[in-house]
Amino acid sequence: MFRPRVIPVLLLKGQGLVKTVQFAKHRYIGDPINAVRIFNDLEVDELVFLDILASRENRTISIDIVKQIGDEAFMPFAVGGGIKTSKDALALISAGAEKVILNTAFVENPRIVNEIAALIGNQSVVVSIDVKKNWFGIYQAFSKGGLEKVVETPIDLAMKAEELGAGEIIINSISNDGMMQGYDLELIQQITSAVNIPVVACGGAGKLIHLREGTNKGAHAVAAGSLFVYHGARNAVLINYPEKKELINNFS
Repeated sequence: MFRPRVIPVLLLKGQGLVKTVQFAKHRYIGDPINAVRIFNDLEVDELVFLDILASRENRTISIDIVKQIGDEAFMPFAVGGGIKTSKDALALISAGAEKVILNTAFVENPRIVNEIAALIGNQSVVVSIDVKKNWFGIYQAFSKGGLEKVVETPIDLAMKAEELGAGEIIINSISNDGMMQGYDLELIQQITSAVNIPVVACGGAGKLIHLREGTNKGAHAVAAGSLFVYHGARNAVLINYPEKKELINNFS
């Protein structure tokens, strides 16, 4: 039977991993390479690494760190953070990443999606859309790590990303990030109903059932941070990932 990809999302701040709550309250988790080695043993489907300060600091995710990850990782992985040009994207792919993730650059220069796709292939270009509701209950997109509002709606951004050649979209709920109470299912359904390319749900998963809820709303893959770095009622730091049988049972 079909089983969706289940993807741990790891946030880089400097040389270390952190976990956030609603894109703030950065908690140190550990060393990224050590996490990769553990995830190797756990046979994860795929990994995502996002440098959460890169766009704000006007730089890209570290090539050296990506090379280190590429040397260690047995699974495909995607990277994001400050990617602005096709040259940036090619360098990261050459360093070992399978996909590059665009957020701020896509908002500021949408045609960059087409340029990068032409160079490295549509399947390797991912657009990430960070979203939260305003006081009126209307979804708004944000760039630069949740700092700047975007004029276009999340749905318009998703449709534009597909039109320009993105191979995949990550839809990330800022409000649900780190809360471990489940995805914003309404948001996921809106985006999956608007586009035909794969959509990855992100932001809020704290239990395996949340992953299934995301796919029930049309997500082709499900991603999480807290679910795979915390354990127990006190959220002790423990890199973890379900066994394949457990995942199959969860989605059946």
